[in-house]
Amino acid sequence: MTEYAAAVSVPLPDAAGRAIAASRVLDTAAPDPYRSGHWTLRAGSKVGAVSLVVPGGDSVTVRITPKVPVARLFFLIGYSLDPRGWRDGDVEVGDHDDLLPALAHAVERQVDRALRQGLLQGYRMVEDSALVVRGRLREAEQIRRRFGAALPVEITYDEFTTDIAENRILRAAVERLLRLPGVPQDVRRRLLHQRVRLADATPLVSGQELPTWHATRLNARYQHALRLAHAVLDSTSPDHTVGELRIGGFLFNMNKLFEDFVTAALREAFRGTDRTCRLQDPHHLDEAGEIRMKPDFVLYGPEGAPRAVADAKYKAEKSGGYPDGDLYQMLAYCTALGLREGHLVYAEGSAPHAAHRVRHAGIVIHQHALDLDREPADLLGEIRSLARRVSPGVTV
Repeated sequence: MTEYAAAVSVPLPDAAGRAIAASRVLDTAAPDPYRSGHWTLRAGSKVGAVSLVVPGGDSVTVRITPKVPVARLFFLIGYSLDPRGWRDGDVEVGDHDDLLPALAHAVERQVDRALRQGLLQGYRMVEDSALVVRGRLREAEQIRRRFGAALPVEITYDEFTTDIAENRILRAAVERLLRLPGVPQDVRRRLLHQRVRLADATPLVSGQELPTWHATRLNARYQHALRLAHAVLDSTSPDHTVGELRIGGFLFNMNKLFEDFVTAALREAFRGTDRTCRLQDPHHLDEAGEIRMKPDFVLYGPEGAPRAVADAKYKAEKSGGYPDGDLYQMLAYCTALGLREGHLVYAEGSAPHAAHRVRHAGIVIHQHALDLDREPADLLGEIRSLARRVSPGVTV
């Protein structure tokens, strides 16, 4: 399947069709009323691969490819995670044109580069019961657990080890990729080698938050690998069980990815100016504060008042134009924030810019279209042009 492509009729057993419908991976999955034994399938904004094991043991794999080139997709991901440190070409996708093989290849290459000088070591706080005092005594825990006994003692100390957050995150990403369908055998073999190198790192528990790490001079060689690992681990993960249906896979939500890229690039464009940018800024439409709204991007002036608002929409312009609902949403943002202009940013379109003046309100709503097929430098140039439209009086 291809994201947002037209619906297709596919021959599928009923059990497989029902499994795809239950997974909600696709926007449309329903029996074809005109062809017996066929299902009508249509992909939405999610891209990636999902394997579904239906009752009885049969399996079906759904692969959804993005409309943009895979290398461009990785640029959007990398720039969203680190606008100042990421460059086009930092991710090597090899000869793979499909998303999952390219992702697995890229992660393995970055992990290999990170580990060439050996595993990173650092200090980790350990809480333990021991017969000798090492580090600091946990007095409250000693009283609570030992009831006045002298031994063993409850202590805490800092251990210099390879079992740190950075290595645990890399191991979790490698293991996640090894569980996914469609990883080429040569890439899988290299991933298994990386897992062996990371064997001393404690596996992460599924469902728990990722351990925190901070970019420093000491972990500089790990940082690209860690950001790609976060992209793997933070993605829409359908790994779960629905009744007797087992689902496992890897999905990117292109709506979220485009929103993250646009807002991160706009914030970077205004860096160094006297403007303040807030992403997903919470506000209320009504005076009672009951109707919540969260514009993707709000620009504030030096005095702290809103100066501009923008919303990113990963939608292609159709013959009838963009959806009217987007205009109504932006009108509400402008009204609540007291702004005379608002900006909607779309992923593609036939015209780079359009403006609509609202009757009896004096509010102008601008619609901009970004061409994601352009080279990264040109795409960022479009963002800077957009920033100048959003705030004409600021040099970016």
